[in-house]
Amino acid sequence: MIFPKTTMRVARPTDHLPEIAAMYEKGLGFEVLARFEDHEGFDGVILGIPGAAYHLEFTHHRGDCVGKAPTEDHLLVFYIEDAAGWAERCEQMESSGFLRVPSFNPYWDACGKTFEDLDGYRVVLQNDKWNQQP
Repeated sequence: MIFPKTTMRVARPTDHLPEIAAMYEKGLGFEVLARFEDHEGFDGVILGIPGAAYHLEFTHHRGDCVGKAPTEDHLLVFYIEDAAGWAERCEQMESSGFLRVPSFNPYWDACGKTFEDLDGYRVVLQNDKWNQQP
């Protein structure tokens, strides 16, 4: 069992570490929580909101090429209930370099927008409240 006070980190490699870090920092309004260089050949940046129970880690292993996302359905999904806040965040995503794309799964286009980063990974901003289904 995972306990309620657990912090979740989503980690993935990139060939564009500085650019990806800047995109997510500006686009999602995240802060740099930590950085590391040449940790056994890895460079990285951890982004998030201080005190939140989740954060993102982007890494680059020196000398390796990881390429693009394996599918168009690799998503990070954020539910933003406030319509004005959602619209503002969507504008920030585009101004930070994310491309607005149609979702692979049309479900996400009903109440949200899908954005793609330089690596082909996607972020969905839903203008809705997440309702846990029974």
